[in-house]
Amino acid sequence: MTQADGELDGLVRQRIRALRVAQGWSLEDLAGRTRMSPSSLSRIETGQRRLALDQLVAIARALDTSLDQLVETDTDDVIVNPVLDGAHGLMRWSIKAEPGMSVVRQRITGPPDDPSRMRAHAGHEWLVVLSGTAVLLLGNRRLRVEVNQAAEFPTMLPHAIGSVGGPCEILGIFDRDARRGHPTDD
Repeated sequence: MTQADGELDGLVRQRIRALRVAQGWSLEDLAGRTRMSPSSLSRIETGQRRLALDQLVAIARALDTSLDQLVETDTDDVIVNPVLDGAHGLMRWSIKAEPGMSVVRQRITGPPDDPSRMRAHAGHEWLVVLSGTAVLLLGNRRLRVEVNQAAEFPTMLPHAIGSVGGPCEILGIFDRDARRGHPTDD
C-alpha cells in the first residue's frame, strides 16, 4: 500500500465515523442499517479491519451518501480565488462541485430596471445582501431585502434587482441555467 493509499484509507474511515456521528447514530444503529456487526464497524472505523468494496457500498447506502463521495480524493483546491470583472463591477467564484454554478459579488448603485425590462429565463438564483438595502422586483412584487437577508427564486419569474437609499452589495449564487440568463455578468 502506498502512502497515498494509506491516506485515502484513513480519510474514508474518518468520513464513515463523521457521517455516523452527524446522524446521531451509535455503532449499533449503523450496524442495523448495514447488516454488519457493531464490532466489525468499529474495527473498520479504527483501521483494525480491511476495507472491502461490498462493505463500503452498504455503509455508503446506509449513511445516505454515494461510494464516490465516500472515497472522493479531490480536496486539494479548497481555496478558490475570484475572477474579477471590472467592466461590470463583479467578482465571480466558480463552484467546483456543481459545474456551471457560480457565486457573484456585485455592487448595485441604482434602482431596479424598469419593470417592463425585467428578465425571465431558466434557472434558479439565491442572493444575500451584504450591505445596504436591495430592491427585488419579482413578478408583480416589489421586495426590500435588508442586510443579512436572503432571497431565493426561480428565474422564470420576471425579475430585476436594484438598490434603495444608496449602494448595496449582494452575493448571488446562480445555477448553470440562471448564469446563462445573465450574459452581461460574464
